Formats: sequence, structure tokens, C-alpha cells
Amino acid sequence: QVQLVESGGGLVQAGGSLRLSCVPSGRTFSSYGMGWFRQAPGKEREFVAGINWSGGRTSYADSVKGRFTISRDNAKNTVYLQMNSLKPEDTAVYYCAAGRSSYLYTTDNDYAYWGQGTQVTVSS
Repeated sequence: QVQLVESGGGLVQAGGSLRLSCVPSGRTFSSYGMGWFRQAPGKEREFVAGINWSGGRTSYADSVKGRFTISRDNAKNTVYLQMNSLKPEDTAVYYCAAGRSSYLYTTDNDYAYWGQGTQVTVSS
């Protein structure tokens, strides 16, 4: 059974940093595009960042550009989301997702597997 397990969420003050990790189990995703999404209370799930299989291409939502960095270590089968200069509006459940192939995807319909999510709360 394929699972994506996120970790690294928590409570942080505005201006602080967190690093989320995503480790797939059940199969390797080193040849697949990966992404991070988030969902705040009362809002729809939104794209945060995506990366292609090699890490050579990335894409970010405008709201996080310049503050968040997505990366991957295929040897460790792990994807990261480094979040700096966090704002209260970044508060959400963050989800890791694995794409349907090696490309970089920015829409949730292009992702086949999803993690359970990790809570990120940014206090003002």
C-alpha cells in the first residue's frame, strides 16, 4: 500500500521557519513529480509548490514565492518544503502529493497519491 507521510509541522511565531518532510512508503517516487498543497479552515485546498522528478524544475504559488523552497533527495526518497518568514496566513494543513509521472504539476488533478497532512500554525 502506498503512503506518503508528512512530518515537521507545528506551531511557530510569525517570521519563523519550519521544514516539512515527506517520505513515501510502499514504493519509490524518485522518478515522479512531487508537490505540496495546503488547506486552511473554510478554504479550498491550494497548490503551494511543485518539483519535477530530478529537482531541476520547481514552481511556487505567488503567495509563497521567495519564502518557501521545495527540494528533494532522491537517494533518501524524501521531499522537503523549507518555509521561511512564515505569516499567520500560512496557517493550514499541509499535504504532500505524488504526481502521475515525472513532470512538474501545479493542479491537484495531476497528483495520484496524497499524504494525511501535517498541521502548520503560525501565531502573530
